[in-house]
Amino acid sequence: MQRPQINIENLIKPHWSSDEKVKAASVVEFVQLLMNEHNFAEVTARYGNNSYKQHNRSMADGISGVVATLRDFVKMAPEFSYDVKHVFVDGDHVILHSHATLKAKHRGDETKGMNIIDTWKITDGNLVEHWDAIQALDVSMRLYNLFMGGKVRNSNGVF
Repeated sequence: MQRPQINIENLIKPHWSSDEKVKAASVVEFVQLLMNEHNFAEVTARYGNNSYKQHNRSMADGISGVVATLRDFVKMAPEFSYDVKHVFVDGDHVILHSHATLKAKHRGDETKGMNIIDTWKITDGNLVEHWDAIQALDVSMRLYNLFMGGKVRNSNGVF
């Protein structure tokens, strides 16, 4: 199955500094490996030793928590993917606005999947903290969030 590719060149803003471009590219690379390629071994190898504070309450802390959650999720939805629509850089924070879908046939259909805002904090070139806000776009995703979103797996709080 062909995996979607995030084209960072289409997302770069003309006013960004070279430092902002590097930060944006590092987050996009992480998301490509994790969300589109589902290359959990590579994510663990590259980022697993980093300190990573997770604010999505349904994921355990650390890169291992992200990987475990996504590994389980793609067993249920192997065609899951992220279409990054916008990237914003503000100091040490990189924000992605994305459309996530569970099935390849739903890619590009704005009535399916999830509208997601992810924010990462980058320190010394490392992704060290993550927040997100998720809006289910269809009934199946609303039901999934209702049944799966209740267990708190870290104590970091959402803010």
